[in-house]
Amino acid sequence: MKQSHHGVKTGGRMPGRSVGREVQGSRQGRALDSQAILLLTVQGLFGVASALSGTFIPVYLWKASQSFMLIGWYTLGQYITSGITFWLAGKWVKEHHKMYSLRLGIVLSGAFYFMVLMLGQQAKTYGIPLGMLSGMAMGFYWMAYNVVYFEITEPDNRDRFNGTAGILGALSGIIAPWVSGFLITTLHGERGYKLIFTISLVIFGLAVVGSFWLKNRGVIGEKYKWFLGIEELKQKGNPWRRMFGAIVTQGVREGVFMFLIGLVIYIATKNEGKLGNFSLITSLVALISFWFVGKRLKPGNRRIAMLAGTIMIGLIILPLFYKVSYSTLLIFGIGTSLFIPLYIIPMTSRVFDLIGHSEESAVNREELIVLREAGLIIGRVIGLAAYLIVVSQTQTPAAIVTLMFCVGIVPIAGWFFIRPFLTANNKFR
Repeated sequence: MKQSHHGVKTGGRMPGRSVGREVQGSRQGRALDSQAILLLTVQGLFGVASALSGTFIPVYLWKASQSFMLIGWYTLGQYITSGITFWLAGKWVKEHHKMYSLRLGIVLSGAFYFMVLMLGQQAKTYGIPLGMLSGMAMGFYWMAYNVVYFEITEPDNRDRFNGTAGILGALSGIIAPWVSGFLITTLHGERGYKLIFTISLVIFGLAVVGSFWLKNRGVIGEKYKWFLGIEELKQKGNPWRRMFGAIVTQGVREGVFMFLIGLVIYIATKNEGKLGNFSLITSLVALISFWFVGKRLKPGNRRIAMLAGTIMIGLIILPLFYKVSYSTLLIFGIGTSLFIPLYIIPMTSRVFDLIGHSEESAVNREELIVLREAGLIIGRVIGLAAYLIVVSQTQTPAAIVTLMFCVGIVPIAGWFFIRPFLTANNKFR
């Protein structure tokens, strides 16, 4: 999720807003300005293009290879490369022009789908390189996006922005995968895949065009601190030590769930249309849930709300122990969509509130965003390593579901890490 880079001029002020406002901002739900709406539009286009084709990439590779391990190695290449790219792109974003990083990320995303389109069934031979290309695209895009997000939001409207972003993500999930599943089944496989990859390329192009209206806030003259994140974690009592632990637990769950759910649905149904229907239904539920939670979540209730969310996204996996079928997977998907906003909205908002809680940390926002991403990557690699170990030994439904449950309850530990930062006074201590 989100932030950009150059926005603080010498003297510690961002154009149109001050770090002081970031530090002291109240939670009164200030309206989103035109730049925030434009960023949401660009992200919406990026999300639609990604959802249109990205949902089916693991399925496409599975159909070509019938290999759980290939999917794992592809994903590992994606995760590790995205983390390294994030770290390297931080210097570019801080010292030069963040919009170039944003656009390069979108262009590389288009290049990834173009390569898959050209390789066809031979994509299975290039699983790791394709994962690395996708990881580079993610690193450049999300590094810049995260800094922009930080610069154009404040504590008093960050929950609203994240709620709106969740709604747009849900809309993308409602429309795009369903359309993809319909086209793939109607055009009988390969022709359908080629069509949706081509449509994604066009939408990525529109996202690049839209990004030209995003303002590039000026460079502050500060040099990029390559190892600031490590220095933060070394300091006793530094709030980043607890926050980093919470971020890692988020990554553990994401490392498996981001690619495995769609694959399990396809294996259970052997039908891309069913996967599209699953995404439509669960995303519709998420749309309503993100809207409701985004409006109702307040500093005074987010501690108990987040605890409830973390517990429920774990417990909702239990029906799969009875039977892995489309029906039980749908119960799991709907339940997750209902409760995930209770977890992800406060988690995301508080991380970025911490980045902006003082003038010094706001100036170092690029490095702290890299620190956040490092936590996510470490967690994702841990979760993915567990997946690779399990599927190298057994690929039974019981083993896969047990893995899902084990990584699915890890965010509960994250709640204990972040709990002191969920109080109504918004303090970090």
